[in-house]
Amino acid sequence: MIAKISSGKSTAGLIRYLYGPGRANEHTDPHLVTSWDGYAPDPGRADDSTAARKQLIDDLDMRVKQADRLGRAPKQHVWHCSLRAAPGDRILEDGEWADIARRVVAATGITPADDPDGCRWIAVRHAPDHIHIAATKVRGDLRSARHWNDYLTADRELAAIEKEYGLQRVIRGDRTAAKRPHRAEQEKALRNGQAKAARERLRTVVRTAAAAATDTEEFLGLLTHSKGVLIEVLYFPSGEPRGYKVALENDRNAKAEPVWFSGSTLAPDLSLPKIQSRLAAAEVPVSAAEERLRPHPWHQATAATERIPHHLDQPDAEAAQAHLAAFGEALDAVALTAPPDIRTELRSAASAFERATRSRVRAEHHHARALRGAVKAMLREPAPKDGGALAMFLDAALLAVIAAARWHDRREHEQQVAAAHKSLLHLQAAYDRTAPGPLAGLSQRRPAEHVAHRYVRCIRQAAPAYADQTLNDPAAGALLTALADAEAAGHDPARVLQAVIDERALDDARSPARTLTWRVQRIAQRTAPSRQALAARARSTMPLAATPASVPTPAATLTEPTSNSRPRRR
Repeated sequence: MIAKISSGKSTAGLIRYLYGPGRANEHTDPHLVTSWDGYAPDPGRADDSTAARKQLIDDLDMRVKQADRLGRAPKQHVWHCSLRAAPGDRILEDGEWADIARRVVAATGITPADDPDGCRWIAVRHAPDHIHIAATKVRGDLRSARHWNDYLTADRELAAIEKEYGLQRVIRGDRTAAKRPHRAEQEKALRNGQAKAARERLRTVVRTAAAAATDTEEFLGLLTHSKGVLIEVLYFPSGEPRGYKVALENDRNAKAEPVWFSGSTLAPDLSLPKIQSRLAAAEVPVSAAEERLRPHPWHQATAATERIPHHLDQPDAEAAQAHLAAFGEALDAVALTAPPDIRTELRSAASAFERATRSRVRAEHHHARALRGAVKAMLREPAPKDGGALAMFLDAALLAVIAAARWHDRREHEQQVAAAHKSLLHLQAAYDRTAPGPLAGLSQRRPAEHVAHRYVRCIRQAAPAYADQTLNDPAAGALLTALADAEAAGHDPARVLQAVIDERALDDARSPARTLTWRVQRIAQRTAPSRQALAARARSTMPLAATPASVPTPAATLTEPTSNSRPRRR
């Protein structure tokens, strides 16, 4: 059950609407279900409806007129609350709606329980699934009603009512969602042949620019050069930008002026100061020599995405929220560079997950420096054309979204959980279209049988719980090829397998064979450290009592270079 609350200045206008035919003759049998004292006249049941309507308006306005003579009447003295049951709920009786109305006016402060000076109000029903509460906001002592945060208090009461009445539970937010388009905005978009309102389209443009930019100047420049978008930048006296507003070229008001939206009205995290804090948390650029030693940006982004479930399992909620925000930017970036056949799915996934990137938990963006830096590098270096890098990232992204849904669920962030689940459907569809090609290419290069048998033994030893499922999977041949590629690059296949399994459990993977293939392939595309480097590492970590002669030369092992040099916790 949901509440919609508004204020007005005409009691008569509201009563005429409630007892009238409606905007499209949708009002059927309008009648009173209860009132402040149970004796208010009901125009819907009276023989003379006109006289009853006038009497009802006078009764509701009596205290307003008294307060007005004292100069104490509020300008917006009408309080209007509509309560609507969810589709599929049972039809409530008039008596049940009356009880619900009394509870709502008490919870919101319009007429607190056992308060003889509470405001005057009525509840009108003119459809099976909803009622309207009309009240005047002047109490019996001629003071104005104390109804601050009435939407929140009503929503909390409705949550209890849903439980007690056995109604559907409405997914509730935490007031961090982006503002929805008004009805007029939606109708305007439909008249112009657009599926989304201007507000929503601009939100996508700004969010994508923020994901791509490395500093404020580039962010504003990207918006300036966005096709069909107007931008106006506001500056401090010092010349530093303090804000911005955007509009669509073809979105004009009645005076033919652009309809502007500031960043903060598009979404809470799109104000210029908040975007600047995210840009400042991107990875610090490295030297050209260091850059040559770094993995491909898509591999960096995949590695950082694979670590998101681990971050979400830690007690640091601010760090977890930062990784969710950075992951949202990664989805925006991937949608921007994806092949046309899956671009729509990825844009839908990014748009849906946008709601899961915000909550009441404040994000400490510096925690997600590696992922955010990799995202910006991704946009400057396209993914390889074979689709393997994209499939690799999407496989990691699926597990990250599942982990995000669980993280929000533990904190009862209902809207964010629903958003993550919706995003997961689009991501899965994109992955299912992307993965078959690269996997088929790997399977065609399946190693010789005697080599394959050796890798099968490695799989059974490294992942006994998943061995049968993995080896019976159609992607098993691709995994064997990935192991062969890793060995050809100088890695020990057994150590590679053990490392990628230890890196993260496979419980959430729909296909462990596919997930292992992508992880192993990412390692195989980098050269293993030299034997001299491995020997030096072994000497630096050996016990003091040991001597160099007693330390055997290790076999090639897996290394996972990242932008964060701290060792991964076991």
